Amino acid sequence: MIVLKSQREIEAMKKAGEILAACHKEIAKMIKPGITTWEIDQFVEGFLKKHNATPEQKGYKGYEYATCASINDEICHGFPRKEPLQEGDIVTIDMVVNYNGALADSAWSYAVGEVSEETEHLLKVTKEALYKGIEQAVPGNRIGDIGHAIQTCVESEGLAVVRDFIGHGIGAVIHEKPDVPHYGLPGKGPRIKEGMVFTIEPMVNIGLLFTKMDSNGWTARTVDSTYSAQYEHTIAITKDGPIILTDQD
Repeated sequence: MIVLKSQREIEAMKKAGEILAACHKEIAKMIKPGITTWEIDQFVEGFLKKHNATPEQKGYKGYEYATCASINDEICHGFPRKEPLQEGDIVTIDMVVNYNGALADSAWSYAVGEVSEETEHLLKVTKEALYKGIEQAVPGNRIGDIGHAIQTCVESEGLAVVRDFIGHGIGAVIHEKPDVPHYGLPGKGPRIKEGMVFTIEPMVNIGLLFTKMDSNGWTARTVDSTYSAQYEHTIAITKDGPIILTDQD
């Protein structure tokens, strides 16, 4: 069942989103060769505490960290660690913020120092695909219109959209309906309605779209060790179109 949110609920989620976006903007200043994702995770924990918010995924199904920190060929759900990031790496920091019971979810990929042209292209296209998907999130359209726009954008640039992990509704809990795939056919799937709140979070690989799981049971990687990037926003559907609740601008 898809739960439509009231204006009051959306406003509460927007406040959580503002804290999350402010945290990402601080993380962007920290990313450089030599820093560890462990340090970033500790920073996020402190930042959220200072803003009277909490990291919602800490403790979720036993997950132990405030963030997911996925490096290079890790697609998602990478564990923060104490090995320093190196020049040419990319890292995706994903977090869910709880502010007074309202949630917001956003991931962002960062270049570490100078990266290759191929990696720059991956980051650029993945971010562009996110916003192409958001453009389709208007009342009357269908969820498939979002996925089709993303898939078309990504595949036209010679990259691959991950199928195994998708966007989702969000509200009082992290994962609600609807499911929001980043691929598919236009005109298919649930109708988009005012009051829906969900994430759009394309994960894009340089190589093959397939994934494999680490032995930790959480971290997904590319099967061919190519780099993967992800950008994610939480959006709310209004009668006038989508509002990005985690907007960093």
